[in-house]
Amino acid sequence: MTWQDSPRGGDPHRFGTDAFYASLGRAFVAMCAVVPVLFLIEALDVGLRLNLDVTAGIIPHRVQGLDGVFFSPFLHAGWNHLYSNSIPLILLGTFVLAAGTRRFLWSTAVIILVSGLGVWFTGSPSSVVVGASGVIFGYLGILLTRGVVERSWWNFAVVLLVGLLYGWQLLGILPTDERISWQGHLFGLLGGVVAAILFRRRADTGTPDPLGSPPLRLP
Repeated sequence: MTWQDSPRGGDPHRFGTDAFYASLGRAFVAMCAVVPVLFLIEALDVGLRLNLDVTAGIIPHRVQGLDGVFFSPFLHAGWNHLYSNSIPLILLGTFVLAAGTRRFLWSTAVIILVSGLGVWFTGSPSSVVVGASGVIFGYLGILLTRGVVERSWWNFAVVLLVGLLYGWQLLGILPTDERISWQGHLFGLLGGVVAAILFRRRADTGTPDPLGSPPLRLP
């Protein structure tokens, strides 16, 4: 299926069509299913005292902390940390996923890699970094960049909405004295920009798009 093919109900990538809202609804359900998995991981970590934050988090500049690049987005430093990430993860992830499952998966992989390596190279070696914040900022970067490269005004509208709801958190890309990894936020945002450019939707040229998967469908 190419990006130009449209299922019954209109183009799922065009705002206002029935197919668009159906794709958005399926993406929302899928993202709501992701968050309980994060809560389950945190419950196991706390209940069994696995100390995953330290053993599987990113430890900058240390080889033994390099595996945290892949594991840290699934770990959180307590319930409050997880609660604060859950809603923006669902909200932003829904709009990113609605544009296509394979684009979502590849984009998320790029964000995790760029954000994690950025933290590993620039973070403090005396710290351990965990949390999905880098992915959240990456999704924000995707939506903002798609608004430019794909000329999608509704992506800009989503970014504006998120800015109104969580504008104070966007300051997290700046260096602070608080116990937050501004490096993870900044490099996550940059990873989202890169992913949006790499996996942008092709123009209507009739050429098949290798990432042109149909929107996520749930049984």
